[in-house]
Amino acid sequence: MIRRRPFRTLLALVAVLLAALAWQNRAHLQAFPRIIGAYTAKEYCSCRYVMGHPAAYCAAYVEQYLPLSGFFDDPLKRRVTARGLGSSQTAQWLGPRQGCRLLAQAVPLPES
Repeated sequence: MIRRRPFRTLLALVAVLLAALAWQNRAHLQAFPRIIGAYTAKEYCSCRYVMGHPAAYCAAYVEQYLPLSGFFDDPLKRRVTARGLGSSQTAQWLGPRQGCRLLAQAVPLPES
């Protein structure tokens, strides 16, 4: 069988190895979608409200290869919500000594 179809056998072996690797790292793979929104919300909040940079600069600072499906900056409450890969995360500025912190419960994005 291997002599007749070496490429198919090699492809099957690679698929089995990738499946085993994914199973071994399943907890990390499940956490990945939350990381995109959390990173963007926290870093943008820190850039904008702790460091005092303009919004355009901070938006360029947190830009990633994976696009966000939603982003909302509430300057009155100093709260930033970012949605990426189906997960929404929110960071809020607490004060000059505390800086920004991710909130435990994500605040839903307003309808556009």
